[in-house]
Amino acid sequence: MQGKTQLFPSDENDFYRNRLTHSLEVAQIASGIASNLNAFHAFFQKNPIDVDLTYFAALAHDLGHPPFGHNGEKALDRLMTRYGGFEGNAQTLRIIARLEKKETRSFPRSEEPNPITNNEDNRLGLNPTFRSLASVLKYDKMIPQIAEDRKESERKRPVKGYYFTEAALVKEIKQNVIGAEPNDFKTIECGIMDVADDIAYSTYDLEDSFKAGFISPLKILAFDNAFKERVVKAVNEQLDKTYREEAKDKYLTTDGFDKIIVTTFEKIFTVSDALKARYPIDKPIGEDGIAELAIIASGQTSSASQSLCEDGYLRGEFTSKLVHEFMSAVKVVEVAGIPQLSKVYLDIETFKKVEMLKAISYMSIISAPRLKMAERRGGSIIKLIFRTLADEKEGRRLLPEDWAEVYFGFTGDEMRKRTICDFIANMTDRYCVEFYSRIVGLNPPSIHKPY
Repeated sequence: MQGKTQLFPSDENDFYRNRLTHSLEVAQIASGIASNLNAFHAFFQKNPIDVDLTYFAALAHDLGHPPFGHNGEKALDRLMTRYGGFEGNAQTLRIIARLEKKETRSFPRSEEPNPITNNEDNRLGLNPTFRSLASVLKYDKMIPQIAEDRKESERKRPVKGYYFTEAALVKEIKQNVIGAEPNDFKTIECGIMDVADDIAYSTYDLEDSFKAGFISPLKILAFDNAFKERVVKAVNEQLDKTYREEAKDKYLTTDGFDKIIVTTFEKIFTVSDALKARYPIDKPIGEDGIAELAIIASGQTSSASQSLCEDGYLRGEFTSKLVHEFMSAVKVVEVAGIPQLSKVYLDIETFKKVEMLKAISYMSIISAPRLKMAERRGGSIIKLIFRTLADEKEGRRLLPEDWAEVYFGFTGDEMRKRTICDFIANMTDRYCVEFYSRIVGLNPPSIHKPY
């Protein structure tokens, strides 16, 4: 995970978050939310949340992300459309429950692991408890096995859910955690992890964007209306999904966008005390004074905006306060009969702010030409590796021996393609580029280096 992209490519700079540091921050926020609920909420004092399990869910939540971030996810999904697709959360469950090399149905009870026998998958991954598996099951929906079964709106991006390969396991999870199979299954630990992920994304990724110089508070306020409207649309779509009827009179507008930015960066957009003293509001200052005031105020705002981006102390203070504000806005819906299915959410105004900051980071960065180039390169690399390994004559023999054992253990094309997909998804960004270099002969490593 240390070698996988969070927002910026992992080899760009040691400062920027990667999937590992992001997961550690999510775990810290998630365990803090769980501890606060246990300490101050009467329902959870009687039905305490397992803080360790919440921490586990947060640490594990991004294990399934492939190299090159969301673009890598899209590339693998397109390559797997005929075989059940690809999606990061589904892959997380698959890694923990199937791919991690710790146990099989026979090992360690016997000396031979035998991962695949008679076309049957015997792998048990980490073989964790059902409650642990439930804590990473974010979307209670099986991803369609073939692209034609997807809705039109889902065809351009990965469908969130779990793979058909884990469908039977999900039924077992539900039965063992609550003794039933509801359609909307999501445990309290998973819900806390999900909220913590959004908080980390909206704050720490924003900090990375400031540090990288892609955006600043002043640039955000100065974005054109077309950009703001795209952000507003994305936020309102999430409001509809999360709050349904309650969202109808709470939609974000472009004016609301500006208001949130001004209040979020209040120190930057507030006139300094020195300037107030120089130009008291109860005394007329004339047109020349107004022009001078505007110039000085704009200069101070620009300087303060730049300082926040460049000064680590200021960034750290800003991010810390924002995280505390968002954590303090966590609400719950108790489920008395089944406390493990109690719901966790942010109050609606905080939710709008979180979703808006997430959208700003994503849209402003992902559309930048510098990132577009890296994004395109990553997708092309994954596509070439997949198609090379899927070649019936030679490609499959390029797999490392342990992966080749699994590949040849299956007879069906569907599971063989899934094995190739699993192999690529496990790669770090650097290893993916290295494997690509071995194939195309562009600065390849020595043949004596294992892979």
